[in-house]
Amino acid sequence: MQDYQKAKKNVEVTVGESVRIIRELQALSQNQLAELTGIPQSTLSAIENNRVSLGVERAKVLAKALRCHPAVLVFPGWEIDNNQAA
Repeated sequence: MQDYQKAKKNVEVTVGESVRIIRELQALSQNQLAELTGIPQSTLSAIENNRVSLGVERAKVLAKALRCHPAVLVFPGWEIDNNQAA
C-alpha cells in the first residue's frame, strides 16, 4: 500500500464564507435561501459577511435548506488529527 501525503491547506474559510460558498454551489440567491429558511435576506447577508453569528439553530435551518451537515457551516476549517488518541 502506498503512503499518501495530506494536501496542504491553501486558504482559511470563515463561517460566513462557508455559508456563501455552499449557497452559491446550490445556485441559490440570498433571497431564495431566505424563502427556503424563513431567515431574512438581510440576516443572511450579515451572516455571510461575518457581522452576525450563525448560531446552532440557524446552522441547522440553513444546513437543511443547503443539504449539508450543520458542522460544514459551523466548523469550516475543522480538521481531524489522526495521530492523536481520542
